[in-house]
Amino acid sequence: MVNSDMFDEELELPDARAQRRYDSLVGLDEVKHALVQNAAVLLDPDSLRAWSMKQHGVVLPVVAAFAQRTPLFVFAGDVGTGKSTLAESFAQQIATQHEIEISVLRLSLRARGTGAVGEMTRLLGEAFDEVVSRGRRMPKGHALVLVIDEADAIAQSRELGQMHHEDRAGVNALIRGIDTIAAEGLPILVIMCTNRLNALDPAVRRRAASEFQFERPNDIQRAALFTATLDGAGLVESEIRQIAEAAGDDGRGYGHTYSDIVNRVLPAAVLSSCPSRALDAGSVIAAITAHPPTPPFLEK
Repeated sequence: MVNSDMFDEELELPDARAQRRYDSLVGLDEVKHALVQNAAVLLDPDSLRAWSMKQHGVVLPVVAAFAQRTPLFVFAGDVGTGKSTLAESFAQQIATQHEIEISVLRLSLRARGTGAVGEMTRLLGEAFDEVVSRGRRMPKGHALVLVIDEADAIAQSRELGQMHHEDRAGVNALIRGIDTIAAEGLPILVIMCTNRLNALDPAVRRRAASEFQFERPNDIQRAALFTATLDGAGLVESEIRQIAEAAGDDGRGYGHTYSDIVNRVLPAAVLSSCPSRALDAGSVIAAITAHPPTPPFLEK
């Protein structure tokens, strides 16, 4: 059990729901592949050493460099581009492919506290103490992923002149926790999601093994999403292409996000058709028109 004040609901992988969420992220294949490949090596460094011995007969010096990488990934991009969903589901692939058990914890925003002096530092310290303690007790074949959503809320750059001393101390506590995980080589990954990459503290960004940028889907990605979600509706390729174009930039300077399409457009199209008629391209395009894309999140 986890401290409910520090973490939201825990997810144990492998899990069928996580697989469905992962599969629903159509159009992010390159990010998915790079993420799973990087994460698998960080969670199981022995696999890289085994590869080196098999292919080269020795453990190459470059392999040792992987052990020095901090097990931290930063997901950055606009709202609704799939950051949180991927952060909470990507480990499903690792759990399945490598036959290990992975727990996924989401750090609650309550860990930021209410602004009382010393509160955020204490809460973050307690949260990482719990995560580190679990990592130390984990048997071989188990791992943990800690997801920190809206990471800029607790990892805001200490270079900002108006930053309160308490917030600076909180960032220090966050960095200490991440450094402890790295120093002890614990089977833990930390995923930080943010809409404001440039607001993150430079010391946090320097520690990241990789930063992944999430963009709004382009024409090809939107077409792939509509093809997958409307499979069986009888739409032809030209209709899918027309729908994808309708959800793109029509002069605003931006198109629909993944969540705009999945959470608003497609449900509206289905409800407008049910129960009297079949879902068709016109219904989807009408829903796109009725539900314009959410504006981009602008960094300040």
